[in-house]
Amino acid sequence: MKNGIQGGSPALAPFLHRIPEGYSEGMFQGHRYRLEKTTFNGGRSVKFYARALDGTDFVSLNLYLLTSGEAVKPCEMPEEKVRVFLMGLVPL
Repeated sequence: MKNGIQGGSPALAPFLHRIPEGYSEGMFQGHRYRLEKTTFNGGRSVKFYARALDGTDFVSLNLYLLTSGEAVKPCEMPEEKVRVFLMGLVPL
């Protein structure tokens, strides 16, 4: 579970908040991505999925905002990949 900044890692919620709800697009490391974000439970949980438009990469996670902090649940990938992606993503 992440509680804002744990082990030197910044909270992911601020990075997800800058992405609009629903479908949008963004750029990461020279590649354009389709982004899909859905918020549940009054903003306390977020489902996020991104896929490179050229089909070479994807990023997927669920984020839960608990009273004790963030719980980051990447889907089939290391949490570090999710963090690097969200911090480097430029929404369009």
